[in-house]
Amino acid sequence: MSWFKRSEKGIQTRTEEKKDIPKGLWYKTPTGKIVETQELADNFYVSPEDEYHVRIGSKEYFEILFDDNHFKELDTKVVSKDFLKFTDAKKYSDRLKDVTKKTGLKDAIRTAVGKSKGKEIVIACMDFGFIGGSMGSVVGEKIARAADYAIDNNLPLMIISKSGGARMMEGAFSLMQLAKTSAKLNKLAESKLPYISLATDPTTGGTTASFAMLGDINISEPGALIAFAGPRVVKDTTGKDLPEGFQTSEFLLDKGFLDFITHRKNLKDKVNLYIDLVLNQPIRK
Repeated sequence: MSWFKRSEKGIQTRTEEKKDIPKGLWYKTPTGKIVETQELADNFYVSPEDEYHVRIGSKEYFEILFDDNHFKELDTKVVSKDFLKFTDAKKYSDRLKDVTKKTGLKDAIRTAVGKSKGKEIVIACMDFGFIGGSMGSVVGEKIARAADYAIDNNLPLMIISKSGGARMMEGAFSLMQLAKTSAKLNKLAESKLPYISLATDPTTGGTTASFAMLGDINISEPGALIAFAGPRVVKDTTGKDLPEGFQTSEFLLDKGFLDFITHRKNLKDKVNLYIDLVLNQPIRK
């Protein structure tokens, strides 16, 4: 049995040569389904077993909606300022630096223009990873500029909402964005240009009270939380739990707040079909 004996004692593999299983190789859905991350990405970040739509950000939505992921990002140098010198657990200015370093984002929204099924569209997409997708002055300003760009270039506008609401660190400056964005969207309507609002999980607070519900067509994804006050806020205020499914996209569709719910794999086709129909132009295949 000499072949079974070690020729050298001890473990010979150097530390730098050891290979660990990469983090994030698998994703577990709330229903307990396990899916490989690459399979998840290939399926538009939707679990194939239970159809759970994983929360994604602007990077992934741009990949889904823009042809070949080609687009020009707009207003990349607009960043938030600490007007009020706000401090809670930490200074707002420090929080902005930390979250920018962590996420690589300048704020909770990115805006871009590019072709979708061969025709240009302006898309503004929120990122929940940046302070909960909260709406501060930069979010309002970039939506306003995106609307102006759409008007100046005669293009449709799409806003993808994913937000916890107003950014408390900016106080009234944040609340002013509700009126500001609403006014700009009214200008877009006067120009007879389509505005598509996609409310994703979660869309709450001031976002719901303004641009997220002002679309010419308001759409969502399956199972998305859409509300003004979320279930935890309602329970903290009233001491009562909301009925199951009360603030889901399916509930809002049933009550007439949404026009339709779409699976993410069909999102690009359905958005462009609506644009073709409303502009009375040939339907793109």
